[in-house]
Amino acid sequence: MAFADVFPALLERPTPLMRRCAQWLDESASAPLESLANQSQQATRRHFGRTMRLFAPLYLSNECVNNCSYCGFSRDAQILRATLSIPQVVSEARHLHGLGFRNLLLVAGEHPKFVSGGYLSACLDALKSFIPTLAIEVGPMDDPQYREMVGHGAEGLVVYQETYNRAVYQTLHLSGPKKDFDWRLNCPERAYAGGFRRIGIGALFGLADWKSEALALCAHLEYLYKHAWKAQLTVAFPRMRPYAGNYEYQPDPALFLPDRSLVRLITVFRLLFPQLGIVMSTRESAALRDAIAPLGVTHMSAGACTDPGGYTGAGAADLHFTVRGHRVELEQLSNHEKATEQFQISDTRSAAEVAAMLRANRLDPVWKDWDEALLAGA
Repeated sequence: MAFADVFPALLERPTPLMRRCAQWLDESASAPLESLANQSQQATRRHFGRTMRLFAPLYLSNECVNNCSYCGFSRDAQILRATLSIPQVVSEARHLHGLGFRNLLLVAGEHPKFVSGGYLSACLDALKSFIPTLAIEVGPMDDPQYREMVGHGAEGLVVYQETYNRAVYQTLHLSGPKKDFDWRLNCPERAYAGGFRRIGIGALFGLADWKSEALALCAHLEYLYKHAWKAQLTVAFPRMRPYAGNYEYQPDPALFLPDRSLVRLITVFRLLFPQLGIVMSTRESAALRDAIAPLGVTHMSAGACTDPGGYTGAGAADLHFTVRGHRVELEQLSNHEKATEQFQISDTRSAAEVAAMLRANRLDPVWKDWDEALLAGA
């Protein structure tokens, strides 16, 4: 059975691991945070050494057919949109390669007209000769489509459920294929069947009760470790940030995941899943990332941009609006206009500055940890 089939029962009858997760997340009934942090740091050193894998997101397109009330790329949002051509994608990747990155996450909104399987395959084909680690974060696909992506060089997939609360999910996703909760929930399993060797999941904290989201993530990971055990699994705990259409965003106090609780969450998941990769993006402030880096995180983005062409300005000459799936040309374009970002980042330091911070914390920034040559003769 797929995870969507067993998930409701797990919420009613949690596993022993889920119960331990709930206990450790309860500050009043668990060990002090300082003790958990110390144990988490030791477990991380035991399984990962003093390494920190660095990656960068490369946004291909901000076109989307989904209406999601918390996302800057939402279909009806009046934003400047762009989809990079293959040469422009290569230009962005070459820029990141020059900064040291050998691990890129290709990100795009869900829009079959602009971001087709053929387009993604062409992007992968154009990059795989000089970027050894390529992952995708795009609209969910079926098994054969995932197999095709793997065949063209993708070895990682990232898919966040956004929220594991079905009722909240239905409220937030107003229209589009993303409304299908179960189709998205089973996405990691289809990716595994398609041959991906790295699979990342997560929830967007700030949409529903954070402890419930954490418990659901624990259930999902426990399931994947049993049913997708050959894959390397990662988890992320992104928190809501101001986004296009709501740059004045303020978190709901009832749903907000405080800094101290975020640190506890990371340490708890490290202790529950010692070999799990834990990702922290530039959504978080530089000070918080510096403090958490030694405690359990294994993957960090750096110098990130969340708009198509954000690194080099590629695509700026082809900006447009999209109305009901149809392109609408701009009457006038400023020289300083660019495609709209998905959300505001918080840590604006360059990749070199983040790497220097890691070294100052006696951590080794890892730019490359995979090469296709490793499979030679396999």
